Amino acid sequence: MNNRKNYLIPITIIGALFFIFGFVTWLNATLIPYLRIACELTAFESFWVTFAFYISYFVMALPSSAVLEKTGFKNGMSIGLITMAVGALVFIPAAMTRTYGLFLTGLFIQGTGLAILQTASNPYVTILGPIESAAKRISIMGVANKFAGILSPIILGAVVLEGIDDLVIQLSGMDTVTKAMELDLLAKKVIMPYIIMAVVLVILAGLVRFSTLPDVEQKDEKNDKESAANRTSIWQFPYLWLGALAIFVYVGVEVIAVDTLISYGNFLGFEFSEAKFFASFTLVAMIAGYFVGIIAIPKYLSQSRALTLFSILGVLLAIVATLTSGFTSILMIAALGFANSIMWPAIWPLAIDGLGKFIKIGSAVLIMGIAGGALLPLLYGALTDVEFIQAKHAYWIMVPCYLYIMYFAVAGNKVGKRNNSSMDA
Repeated sequence: MNNRKNYLIPITIIGALFFIFGFVTWLNATLIPYLRIACELTAFESFWVTFAFYISYFVMALPSSAVLEKTGFKNGMSIGLITMAVGALVFIPAAMTRTYGLFLTGLFIQGTGLAILQTASNPYVTILGPIESAAKRISIMGVANKFAGILSPIILGAVVLEGIDDLVIQLSGMDTVTKAMELDLLAKKVIMPYIIMAVVLVILAGLVRFSTLPDVEQKDEKNDKESAANRTSIWQFPYLWLGALAIFVYVGVEVIAVDTLISYGNFLGFEFSEAKFFASFTLVAMIAGYFVGIIAIPKYLSQSRALTLFSILGVLLAIVATLTSGFTSILMIAALGFANSIMWPAIWPLAIDGLGKFIKIGSAVLIMGIAGGALLPLLYGALTDVEFIQAKHAYWIMVPCYLYIMYFAVAGNKVGKRNNSSMDA
């Protein structure tokens, strides 16, 4: 009972941080169509939004690990929040000048802050309790993350996409000067939301810095000590690297399932006034999946078995989405949220189990896998511009991703893992 009380405060604080992760991350679903119009972009160019945001995880994960080594988890989280606030403020000059490169710079800086926060918070949640139930705890964090994700595109969409359908029609008949003036006004709509975001992030940084969040640094280095014995390099854990690739393809398909859905709906003929809610459908499905994970793991399903079943579901839904049309296809992509929900909570502990003293660098390696959210949506965007593929059939790239995740669930998570590991399939 005392242990539960000891865990309650840190888990609540980390849950609040996961809410922030979700709110900031899933704004991209609205920013993609918004910036495509405001900055006059092609579909491929608009998906550089996800590239700039998620590539920062790959570039900054190892530096983030070094920051945490010097500052500890709690101070590192504060630094991450301040960094995110700086990225939000970059949106002011970006909007004032309607410069796409500045928008991307702000997104990269925000992603850098999130890389620090994710590198600290994910192992923190894993360590705060038995490794066998880590997926349950991460699922609880996922509920907070995706609930914020449901709210963020709706809130930002209400501000920046209000009246956008009429504006798009009007722009086609405007002269160059008038069109530029209207697009400048559209770009400036994003300023106030991001000023508010920066203020909130700075306040949260102060609250985390002076909170009672305990330091679990010593505990994580002792965790699974015997399993990591006699290993001298992170390269001696092949299952970790296979897990990083699983994170790469998982984040890629998750971002595609959320961030493309507004644009895909518009491609299918839905107006932005309707389509702006579609990304939230995916996140609602993810929350439903998280609750399944909370209830079923590990009581009814092991983490590896759950990952196997949900990856098979992902394959089936992706295929059906490409073979159907209209709102049915939209719902199939949204339902991928349910299939995706268990993947991060299950992949992470399967890949990090037994790392012992290598847990911080191992966490950074997994965080680098988030770069899948940079590259796979960009590939999707490139395919949508190909005349004989377009938006619907570009979703075929998700099928091999889910098949690899299924491989990791069945066999990959065991490659090179010691027999005395604390997590049996």
